[in-house]
Amino acid sequence: MGRNLIETIMGAVVLAVAGFFLVFAYTHANFKKIEGYEVSATFASVGGLDTGADVKINGIKVGTVASQTLDPVTYDAVVRLSIAHGITLPSDTVASVSSEGLLGGKFVKLAPGRSKTVIAAGGALGPSKNFKSIEEMVGQLIFLATTDNQPQAPAAKE
Repeated sequence: MGRNLIETIMGAVVLAVAGFFLVFAYTHANFKKIEGYEVSATFASVGGLDTGADVKINGIKVGTVASQTLDPVTYDAVVRLSIAHGITLPSDTVASVSSEGLLGGKFVKLAPGRSKTVIAAGGALGPSKNFKSIEEMVGQLIFLATTDNQPQAPAAKE
């Protein structure tokens, strides 16, 4: 009887600690969508960016990805970003898709420019940097390594 009571108390303690960690993780993870004004950015490739992903400036979350669509004319990816109301973006802000490490998720990285004019709600960001996956970069590296080792043809004698 005493052993069963101890096991029950220990089980309750383990469940309470697990619940505490879940509450702590949920309150500190910033899962909520940031409500604000929307701007759009156009990319040739978004490389697995998800709706709801973070939008960051210098590592600080300032918004979320609201939606993604395909431009029917240019076939570029049009990404709608929800930016917090207190953040004003200069008109020469550059957007790029970045990765949080090798196995981390993707997010939109904004690099604000120095322009005095700001992007209004519903506006569009200027030129964006296209995402390059690790596979593409390794492929380019292999291509460069194999083309540099090709023997050169002898110069023609005159």
